[in-house]
Order: sequence, then structure tokens, then C-alpha cells
Amino acid sequence: MSLRVAFVAYRGNMQCGGQGIYLWFLARELARMGHRVDVFVGPPYPDPMPFAGRVEELPNEQFWAKWFMRDPAAFVMRPDPLRIFSPLHFYELAASRLGFLPEPFAFSLRAFSALARRLRAGDRYDVVHDVQCLGYGLLGLQALGLPVVTTVHHPLSADRRLSFLRDENLVEAIGTQQFYPIGMQAFVARRLARVITSSDASGELIRQDFGVRPEQMTMLGNGLDTDLFSPDPTVAREDHQLLCVGRASDPTKGIRVLIAMLARLPEHVRLTLVDREQSEARKWAEEAGCGHRLHVTGRVETEELVRLYRSAAVCVVPSRYEGFGLPAAEAMACSTPVVATAAGALPEVLATAGATCVPVGDADALAKAVVSLLDDPERRRRFGAEARPRIVDAYAWPRVAARTADVYREVCEARGAA
Repeated sequence: MSLRVAFVAYRGNMQCGGQGIYLWFLARELARMGHRVDVFVGPPYPDPMPFAGRVEELPNEQFWAKWFMRDPAAFVMRPDPLRIFSPLHFYELAASRLGFLPEPFAFSLRAFSALARRLRAGDRYDVVHDVQCLGYGLLGLQALGLPVVTTVHHPLSADRRLSFLRDENLVEAIGTQQFYPIGMQAFVARRLARVITSSDASGELIRQDFGVRPEQMTMLGNGLDTDLFSPDPTVAREDHQLLCVGRASDPTKGIRVLIAMLARLPEHVRLTLVDREQSEARKWAEEAGCGHRLHVTGRVETEELVRLYRSAAVCVVPSRYEGFGLPAAEAMACSTPVVATAAGALPEVLATAGATCVPVGDADALAKAVVSLLDDPERRRRFGAEARPRIVDAYAWPRVAARTADVYREVCEARGAA
């Protein structure tokens, strides 16, 4: 049975995080299966989605980002500055100025308004799929008779805990407490038709922190383009080259521990970090005496990222928490062995002989595991060969999309029987 699906996602670009990747690939795969997919999305907007029936961009002024950049001129709305007094714009400006993240709530109201217009125009949808927004506007969509499912890769409570660890004084801790809209997201999640998550570890945290009932949740795993992320025997492995994909500015990614690990490795070992050009990792590496062995790529295109995975001897994932761990899965799909911390969902994703887990935050253990692989090329080759089949079987997009469509049907049947 073909379904009509409306995706709502408050950020859509693949460069803005896993939610943009998830949106684009899941929508594409569902369309390939014959389902009708419309997308209602906020900025940064996704790459072109020719497979979608409709892509409706829902703009916002991104005041929260402008506030962090400390650029007062950016707050003037051009060409009509008086638009700032429209209710949602004024709310976003005021909330950003007070240290709150207004984006999920404001987007959910815009999505509610846009979908309500489409319904009045005669469009019909079987299900609405939210991608980790969890704003109050979703409850309005359910009140209109549309079953809403949401995907939560991990709850924002995990980010808040790690942000507290980074805070250096009471003012910063208060800022962390008020920034994350956890109360709203928990309230909404408990009332939606279904919560989809990508790992058992993430599901447990959602139950614990958001109070979602176990029977309301379904774990489907995350999807991966295993045709794109694949080995290439014509690309030579660099025997002493490590790779890590992660933002130093995100405390969950454990980049400080990564740099401490690099300082403990032999002089000939090099590390490539896929992060922004101005990454704090540069300073940390200079302070640790290993700055000359660190290369920070800046933004890379997908094709270059795949090449980096294919050429690296080992991919290192030093995270303090992961709701899934996409870089680990991407590396393994490219037959690249992985050394990762036992953080969040990583032990689930790495449940294969193609990877090694070490304790979280332990730079010595990371260094020891990396050296043991670098010194044993045959073991690296065996790890890589064993990793890919498991990733394809568990996380290839056609499998994840089929499981997602089954959830849609269950939700629709339950709504019809209610």
C-alpha cells in the first residue's frame, strides 16, 4: 500500500548534522518504494530533493545563531525591519537574547500552519514524520487527525549533561540549564503516536529522561548509503594515517581526548580531523606538542569524505556519548577498522570483530588500541573485511526505510481502530 508522508524537519541540510542526512536519505528511499513524500523544512535547507512531491521551505531568521556570533547588525530584518514585531519573529529574537533555543518551538508552529494550509487546499496525508523537533505545534497536527511519529536519535538531555561538564562557572551552568527545550520535547514525545529511535541505548535514555512508555517506542537503527560508503581496492591505505570525523566545539565528540591520544602515539602517526577550519583542536594539539601531526580538513564534500575513510588505516571515534555513531558505521561500511569508546550506542553499532571499544575518556586506552592495529596490518585487513557485511545487513537504507514504512502502517491502523 502506497502511503502519503509529510516530513517536518527544523533543519534540513546534511552539513548541519545527522538529522539532515536522515531526512534526505529516508525521504529518497521511501519515494523509491513508491510512497508519496512531501517535506516541510527549516534552514539550513536540504540539497535538492527531486524525488519529493513537494519541498516547502519554512524560513526563520536564525536569531539564536546570530546572537552567539555577537553581530547586532544581523538582527535587523531587511528589507522591512518592522517585521521583527510579528509574533514568531519577536519571540525568536527575545528568546535568543535571553539564552533560550527558540528554533524547535517556532518551527513546529510554522509547520502546523503550512500543513493546515495544505489540508485546506485538499492535500491528504496518512502520517506526519517529525525529525527531532518535538515542538508543541506537532500536537496541533495530531488534533487535526494526523498521526505523528518522531525520530529522536538521542534526547537533548544527553547534550545538556555534557555541556554541564564543560561549564566553568555558575553563569555558564545556568545558561546550559535554560538553553535546551527539554521540558517541551519530553511533553510532546509522550503524546505522539510513536517515537522511533536508532539504538537501544538512545531508547533507554528517552524512556528515562522523557518518560516515554516502552510500548510507544520502536528501535529501527539509523540508515546508511552503503553503495556510497563502500571500499575501493584502487585506493591505497595509508599505514600510519588516522581519521576522526567530529566537531571539537561539541563536547559529546571527545576531541580533547583524541588530541591527548595523538600526543601518546609514535611520531610517525598522523591524524586527519574532519572539522571546521577554525577548530579548537589546533590549539589543543599545539599545547600537547603534536600540532604538526594534526591536519584539520575544514568542510569536505561527501566524495572526499568517502576517500578519507577508504585511505585511513584506522578511524577513531572518541565520543563521550552517541545516540548512534554515524562516522563509525560509515568507516566500517568502507571496510576501515574502528577504535571507539564504549559510549552510548557505539557498542551496539560496533558489535562485530571489525571494531574495538575502550573506556570513555581514556586517552591511554585509545592510544594502546590504535597502536595494536597499526602494528598488525593483517588484523586491520581482517577487521575491515568483517565489518562491512554487518553494517550492510543492519543499516542499509532500503532495510531501514522498509522498517519505517511498517511503523507508519501500524500507526495508521491503530488510528483507524481507535
